[in-house]
Amino acid sequence: MREEEKGQVLRWIIERGLVGDSEGKLLEGLCTRCLAAGLPLSQAMILVDTLHPIHGGHVFSWKRELAEGLVSREYESNLSDQNTRLWHSSPFYYMLQTGVSELRRRIGESDDLDFTILEDLRAEGQTDYFAMVHRFGQETTIGEMDSVCSRWSTSAAEGFSDDDLDDLRLLVPALSLAVKAYSLTRIAKALVEAYLGRDAGERVLQGHMSRGTAEMISAVLWFSDLHGYTSISESSSPDQILPLLNDYAEAAISAIHGCGGDVLKLMGDGTLAIFKSDNAADACRSALRAESDLRNKIQALNLRRHEQSLPVTSIYLGLHIGDVFYGNIGSRERLDFTVIGPAVNEVARIASMCRSVDRPVLLSSSFVENLPFEERNRLVSVGRYALRGSNRPHELFTLDPERLS
Repeated sequence: MREEEKGQVLRWIIERGLVGDSEGKLLEGLCTRCLAAGLPLSQAMILVDTLHPIHGGHVFSWKRELAEGLVSREYESNLSDQNTRLWHSSPFYYMLQTGVSELRRRIGESDDLDFTILEDLRAEGQTDYFAMVHRFGQETTIGEMDSVCSRWSTSAAEGFSDDDLDDLRLLVPALSLAVKAYSLTRIAKALVEAYLGRDAGERVLQGHMSRGTAEMISAVLWFSDLHGYTSISESSSPDQILPLLNDYAEAAISAIHGCGGDVLKLMGDGTLAIFKSDNAADACRSALRAESDLRNKIQALNLRRHEQSLPVTSIYLGLHIGDVFYGNIGSRERLDFTVIGPAVNEVARIASMCRSVDRPVLLSSSFVENLPFEERNRLVSVGRYALRGSNRPHELFTLDPERLS
């Protein structure tokens, strides 16, 4: 590559990194520009670990001969035994363990290839392999995300020239910096959504972070907890409790998210969520769809856990609607993005009444009043009750028992 061309590619990387192009766009753009400038790339890949509860990282692969050019995939934090063995036999693992920053293999000329991936690449017609690891400073390392790994290969008969390798040594660090910037943004979004909830996380990322910043909203409130959790926790071994909580939380959260709700808090075995809509009836219907989906998920979950001789339970659910303050509460050092107000206390009390009336679901009268008439026909009153902390009795409703059978 001529000096002018290298300068143009470098400026492009900086510009797109500042704009915030994704890792895949950055890799594909760099490869096509290098190829056009005469650098004989035929394949490239970058690997970035992420701090995500499920996905351990992202891999982005580019192949010159593929019409789509770029392929991306996620890999899980907990690798299978087979994938662990593959990782431990890879050049990247070797480089990360030994501290090596570069590794080159002339795979077109050697019969003694020390990594399985090199044999695969040679079978695909590759002749030269060049891998790099660009490590981050300790203060900017987040979890497993401590470097950007990349590999570059060519099918040119003579392999990479010394000038080709120098070009990669100049351009790939800039690419790694741009990839790091985008990946950190993605990690921040994943973390706030995982720990605050989707809507609350988005609000925080938009700058709603000041202590005491809150707005009054009308929302459907969902509060659920596990039936008999205390007795289960006392009678089960400690190593069974966390999987139990995870299984039932997964059922509740996926049902809520699948119907447009947002989970705000996980409190042991309890879940606090909201459903928002410009139309209160729509929000109420969404909550009822989530309840129906949750019931189906619990049925399937209990069948699976019973077959594994694991403890099973069910979920009590209270649904309410009311005005709440939605925003930041706490100290300068520790904030919580949540909802507060009498309606929040009331929905928790409504859920706790499920035990007294022996029904899995209870709905407040205000929730029922916001449902369309045809939806109300499927509900029955269980009577009026004084809720702890409330100065007036509340009529509570449940779903028609025949509907739950």
